[in-house]
Amino acid sequence: MDTSPRVSTSYYKIPVQYRKMENLHIVFWLFKDVAWCMGWKILGVVMIIPTLVISIIIAWRNRSIMSEWCHNLAITLWISANSLWMITEFIHLDTTPLGAGFTYKQLALIPFIAGLITVMYYYFIWKPKHPEEAETM
Repeated sequence: MDTSPRVSTSYYKIPVQYRKMENLHIVFWLFKDVAWCMGWKILGVVMIIPTLVISIIIAWRNRSIMSEWCHNLAITLWISANSLWMITEFIHLDTTPLGAGFTYKQLALIPFIAGLITVMYYYFIWKPKHPEEAETM
């Protein structure tokens, strides 16, 4: 009796041009966050654009694979939240009261929560209804 673990024969292949874009996306993201950490406002704000645009492109290209699309959409929302938080700190609004006990920095909760809802939808609603669909994670 064979008790060895089964190896899946389905593969998710990423074209080299997509992988290069994903890797460049990480470089932009790191520059954005280093600029934020160092207080380099212009570089930080400028780096939002390529970081967010590439994130949107990656999500769009993976829209036909639900697990990829949901996770990449959540990343796009995370970058949006992170960028909003960074901007509120750069313009010194992060601790300014907005109302109802919230500050301007906490506006970033909107895209953060939207990202959480996206992955929760995938894991708790879509995936249980589509158990035959392959995952790419």
